[in-house]
Amino acid sequence: MSKKYVDFRKNRDERPAAAALTYDPAGDQPPEVVAVGRGLQAEAIVAAARKHGIPVHEDAGLVEALSRVDIGTLIPRELYAVVAEVLAFVYAVDAAAGPRR
Repeated sequence: MSKKYVDFRKNRDERPAAAALTYDPAGDQPPEVVAVGRGLQAEAIVAAARKHGIPVHEDAGLVEALSRVDIGTLIPRELYAVVAEVLAFVYAVDAAAGPRR
């Protein structure tokens, strides 16, 4: 009998996928999943982020993991480390962009 393994590093679906998080660095809660989608929904999530100047980070494995989390739910502990890397990316992009007007 063969065993099946899921590789979250690869997006198995050919359609684009996206997830959006919200986070209050002054608060004591982890980030919350506020949107997840594939295909046209994913494109709308990315377009909205770009329209509002929100940095976009590509990580198919993270999107796949986040797509299993209900919208409105805080991210699970298992994702803290990888989401922290994304937040570090966002802070670096914000710092490089300078003060907002």
